[in-house]
Amino acid sequence: MSNIVRQVPFPRESTIAGWLPDADLADAFAINLMKEDAALGIEALARSALGHPGPWFRALLSVRDQLVRPFGVKSSRQLREEAAADGAAHIDFFRVISMSRDEVILGEDDRHLDFRASLLLRPRRDTDGAELIATTVVHCHNLVGRAYLFAIAPFHRQVIRANLAAAAGRGWR
Repeated sequence: MSNIVRQVPFPRESTIAGWLPDADLADAFAINLMKEDAALGIEALARSALGHPGPWFRALLSVRDQLVRPFGVKSSRQLREEAAADGAAHIDFFRVISMSRDEVILGEDDRHLDFRASLLLRPRRDTDGAELIATTVVHCHNLVGRAYLFAIAPFHRQVIRANLAAAAGRGWR
């Protein structure tokens, strides 16, 4: 099975589909899974895709955290610590909003922007495998949120693609 990550239409069956109207950013990327990988379950797939970022991403995140501090945007460390202090489930610094058999919703709301990310496990019609779809939707509240989104959007797309490909390369373990 190929580790090719492709941009796909927004999955209408996603729990976050209601976030699409007036979104400042909405994108979806998918990767095909073998039946055995899909059987690992959505939580394991989500943790593999988002819980083990490469060193280049950690360095990029560190730069991001330093640059956004003066604007009151929470750092990844703050987000991780807040989720842990609240006893909330989280994958790396992403707070888990909800989880079902086939979908994990991650997100955060703050004064600058609200975001939701979905990892959706969906059967493929053309094989006995499945696909994992990573979807992100962002709503900005002010100029700081829009400027932040403008700055990180190109990196966001590369990070999503790289994380999905890397997880597949590790065999989703």
